Amino acid sequence: MTTSVNNPALSYHRGVSNPPLLDYTIGDYLQHIVEQYGERDAIVVRHQQQRLNYRDYLTRIDELAAALLHCGIQPGDRVGLWSPNNLEWSLVQFATARIGAIMVCLNPAYRPAELEFALNNAGCKMIIMATQFKHSHYVDMLKELAPTLQSCAFGELEASRLPNLTHVVVIPNPDEPTPAGLCDFSQLLSLASAQDYDTLKTIAIQLSPDDAINIQFTSGTTGNPKGATLTHRNILNNAYLVAQAMQLTEQDKLCIPVPLYHCFGMVLGNLVCLSQGACAVFPNDAFDPLLTLQTVEAEQCTALHGVPTMFIAQLEHEQFNQFDLSSLRTGVMAGATCPEKVMRDVQSKMHMTDILIGYGQTECSPINHITEVSAPLIKRVTTVGRAIAHTEVKIIDESGELAPRGVPGEVCARGYGVMQGYWQDDAKTQATIDTEGWLHSGDLGVMDDEGYVTIVGRIKDMIIRGGENIYPREIEEVLYHHPDIQDAAVFGIADEKYGEEVCAWLQLKPGHYIAEETVRDYLKDKLSYFKVPKHLRIVESYPMTVTGKLQKFKMREAMEQSLSEMA
Repeated sequence: MTTSVNNPALSYHRGVSNPPLLDYTIGDYLQHIVEQYGERDAIVVRHQQQRLNYRDYLTRIDELAAALLHCGIQPGDRVGLWSPNNLEWSLVQFATARIGAIMVCLNPAYRPAELEFALNNAGCKMIIMATQFKHSHYVDMLKELAPTLQSCAFGELEASRLPNLTHVVVIPNPDEPTPAGLCDFSQLLSLASAQDYDTLKTIAIQLSPDDAINIQFTSGTTGNPKGATLTHRNILNNAYLVAQAMQLTEQDKLCIPVPLYHCFGMVLGNLVCLSQGACAVFPNDAFDPLLTLQTVEAEQCTALHGVPTMFIAQLEHEQFNQFDLSSLRTGVMAGATCPEKVMRDVQSKMHMTDILIGYGQTECSPINHITEVSAPLIKRVTTVGRAIAHTEVKIIDESGELAPRGVPGEVCARGYGVMQGYWQDDAKTQATIDTEGWLHSGDLGVMDDEGYVTIVGRIKDMIIRGGENIYPREIEEVLYHHPDIQDAAVFGIADEKYGEEVCAWLQLKPGHYIAEETVRDYLKDKLSYFKVPKHLRIVESYPMTVTGKLQKFKMREAMEQSLSEMA
């Protein structure tokens, strides 16, 4: 580290060093929590009508862990998990941790080619999967890759396109029989023997907090996904420190409508609850605003997570005012840029006075910035907070030097949360983590004099119009305050004269209408002329990832195609 980090005029901030980092494997920490809070509710899965206390939860987890050992799954082996939210997902998360296997999170939206790449890249020996989800028929897709699936014995799959995969387990759908020839989850559990339980105890004392435990595939706009490889120490400590920031205790119940396959669900949801002995509550297999509101009221949840679009959907739901949400206190809004107006509405209308904004990347396990309950309100609604404990953050200019405070640059982080690397991809790892251990985010941020950071966009999303740098977030924030507009997405599209022009896609509140010129007139009073979008489109929805992140590159492609057809 250079001496320049001590210059208060430059964009560098180190998080506090308390509380101390945990030095446990996830399995050992689970045992520790069960000893303290064994009779308290650990997990509630409303759509499956399941409710387990911590002692019974551990019993179910170890039953699965022993069954996995019986199937020959060893420490370091990869087990793919392809499913929406359910109890089985959570059992697999903790059972693989108990035996030192590496859980590979597979996006529920994967198509066959994406599944093939992920399973082969990680070298998965087993896949545990739902039979279907929404319009995706998982069994049919896997048969496409492995035609002998239904004719082979369990554990003896041979498929040329999936050379590592030998075991396939399906999570049964209660409304239909398990497909012929496949092992269902309950059959898997029945395989555990007394000898397998003895092996489980032997393995537990051999595992290290620094062992890899999870592969999370991060999707880029081009090329194949990259498998961020995370350890017990990475994700358990990130969960523990986020729980500390939330002031969570064993008395809390956290409603988790975000997907488990992503760090938001499995780390900031399941592991955050485990870290304090709190209860994880799942409203449904995927986000539904009405079911989420119903769950918060019925379970008297004290905390609620979500990406901004989820909170917007709840606030704008026609039945919103019918629910008693007064039990809520805290939660984390993350996964995408959080509009100031939405934050204020969540605090005032949903009683979440202590809601926090979290920011980071999967490669950081995932949180490296978080706001503080005790921080001034303006900091809690307009920034992503400061570096989380045991983490350094800096903002650098195009030459790699520290940017002055108040000047946009790339956000970089270093600390316990930085991943081991991308699975089997040294080149991409070295392009993301530099020789001093700094992880480069690709995000543009501004740090103020107190170390608070505001995210202004992605480096690739910054619009350069006629030499002027334009940050979409600034325009979006103004649009959010218009009474007819529910959501806004601003991006740049190619332009022969200026290089790029500003384009905005708008979602209107139900029953509202607005003319394009009215939007422009509204913006002209609040923004410089060159920031006012040349192109506007009213849309009903945005292309998004499963976790609620906008796919602006798809919007850009669609808009440029539409304009070229009109030319």
